[in-house]
Amino acid sequence: MMPSMKKIGLLPTAMLILVIGLTLLEPRFWAGQNLLNVLRGGSLLFIVAAGQMLVLIARGFDLSVGAVMALTSVVSTSVMVALTGTMGDGSIIALGVLAGVGTGIIIGICNGICVAVLGITPFMVTLAMASIVTGVALLLTNGIPIYGFPAGFTTWGRTSWIGLPPAVYGAFVIGALLFAIQRYTPLGMHLYAIGGNTHASNLSGLHVKKYQVLVYVASAVLASLASLLLTAQLGSGQGSIGNAVALQSIGAAVIAGVSLQGGVGKVEQVALGALFLLVLNNAMDLLRIESKTQAIVMGLFIIVVVALDEYKKKVKIA
Repeated sequence: MMPSMKKIGLLPTAMLILVIGLTLLEPRFWAGQNLLNVLRGGSLLFIVAAGQMLVLIARGFDLSVGAVMALTSVVSTSVMVALTGTMGDGSIIALGVLAGVGTGIIIGICNGICVAVLGITPFMVTLAMASIVTGVALLLTNGIPIYGFPAGFTTWGRTSWIGLPPAVYGAFVIGALLFAIQRYTPLGMHLYAIGGNTHASNLSGLHVKKYQVLVYVASAVLASLASLLLTAQLGSGQGSIGNAVALQSIGAAVIAGVSLQGGVGKVEQVALGALFLLVLNNAMDLLRIESKTQAIVMGLFIIVVVALDEYKKKVKIA
């Protein structure tokens, strides 16, 4: 007897239906290069969505991840270009990467302090931060891509190991680390507790503000890592990287069961959610659906998912 949809899970069932339908309608889906592109894109989205998941679990919200990606790309490549000729390429690349990650850390700390210490709502803080950071990225570049950094950085970004790009390995390592944290460490349990009931967590002695700052830093750092991988793949620093990733990362997390009310979410489900969104995007590309229509479809899809999340909340309360 076939297992019921409830036992399999709604998201895996939806993924299976999507893949079967796409196979019937567009056999090119199974082309090697297409699958590689989906896997690469899904891995990059997962890295960002994993950080978004941590913020959502702690009852937060991060709309600044796309802007973090943009500024990380600009800062890291600008540093590399500025240092070209002063030292070995390996050292230049390392310093550029550190500058990019440092950018994420600074933005994450700013977000965390505004939310945890100043008490500003996460939506307003990260929306304002997204505007500020995007403006800085565009100001630094005037909208012009940055070239001239060591070729080794691009070579690394476009290489493959056992047929897979670096983004896939990065996603696997990050996923495994977060899986272990969520399942086997006090940190994971504390984040769930804070998201489930912030007031009770405060009364129980948890350093709620510290954890709130920590999740925003983690979200920004993961966005920076995704940006570095994408920048290396593209071969240029760009202030427009990550334009739509904030919405996509929230969508990937929510369709994976991460609650907007906090306290719920598993990293393995987020990985499947990110892959589902990329397969859906790929399906629309293969079916030659124009980009404007794709944006409408994705927006409507995420609204439906969020509405279902709100409905489940009301049912539980009732």
